[in-house]
Amino acid sequence: MSAALVYPLAALAEIAGCFAIWAWWRSDATALWLLPGVASLALFGWLLAQVEAGFAGRAFAAYGGVYIAASLLWMWTAEGQRPDSWDFAGAILCLAGATIILAAPRAG
Repeated sequence: MSAALVYPLAALAEIAGCFAIWAWWRSDATALWLLPGVASLALFGWLLAQVEAGFAGRAFAAYGGVYIAASLLWMWTAEGQRPDSWDFAGAILCLAGATIILAAPRAG
């Protein structure tokens, strides 16, 4: 699968899973939140394993930039807190780094 498709889906799955645990632990939500949370984190792991990369570490490193941007979008849409200009600048920088990691010409 293409990283451009997998990474956003993986980010959504990871953030949703982590948010479910956060809700249970920090917001007094019922422990039932853990069930979809664990399922979502398992989906995240499976999705990330679908990325066409020669090495897991490279796939994970590039994913990190997408995760940062997606986390800020989650904060904005799910939590109602708009990112500030520093958040946007940082996300752009991280996405640029992810693009360099994935698009760099490598002997292969």
